[in-house]
Order: sequence, then C-alpha cells, then structure tokens
Amino acid sequence: MKKKIVSNSKSGKIPLRIKPELHEMLVERADKEGRSLNSYLTKILEAGIQPKTFEDRQFVGQVILGENFDLSSRLVSVSGIYYRYLIDNADIAKADAQYVVIEANGNILTLRELK
Repeated sequence: MKKKIVSNSKSGKIPLRIKPELHEMLVERADKEGRSLNSYLTKILEAGIQPKTFEDRQFVGQVILGENFDLSSRLVSVSGIYYRYLIDNADIAKADAQYVVIEANGNILTLRELK
C-alpha cells in the first residue's frame, strides 16, 4: 500500500466568489493599468499585507522582555530607545512576562502578552 504524502505547500490558486459588479470594476481597473485581472489582484493583495509605516517595519512582531519596562514612567526600552506603550487587554505590564509588538504608531507601541 502506498503512503500518501501530505504537503503544506500551497498551489497558488484561490477559488473566489464575488459580486459580478465588483468583478466588472476590478476588470476595468486592471485594464486601465494594462494588467491582467490576476496580476491586478495579486498587486492589491501584496500591497495589503506590506507594513505601511517605518514603525511597522521596525517593530511589529518584535518580542520584548518584561525587564525592558520602566513601570513607574510607563516606558519600554526597545533597541536602547524608550517608547510609550499600551498593553492589549491589560492595564499594566508585568516585569516577568514577554510581549510582542502588534502595532506601532509614532512613539507609541501596542503590545500583547505572550502566553
């Protein structure tokens, strides 16, 4: 008996159902750019997942240790620079926890505790 090999790689094909009106709008916009509909949709999807700001590129996804917090001043040190912070679903940071940056807006980082 042959074993079936399961692969986690994706085919690159996504069946998609949309309203005919939206389909027509997308085709028109693709035509204006001289692209195929597939190429236009790929461009839109790629742009949608790219970090929008310098802060997002630099900080989002970075893990921060609790020891980097100055709890009295409500600042956190990241790469030697202090930032204000917000904790997702909590009021205060814990010195013995780890956090991940989920959003960066200017000098304010939004953090979520890793569990």
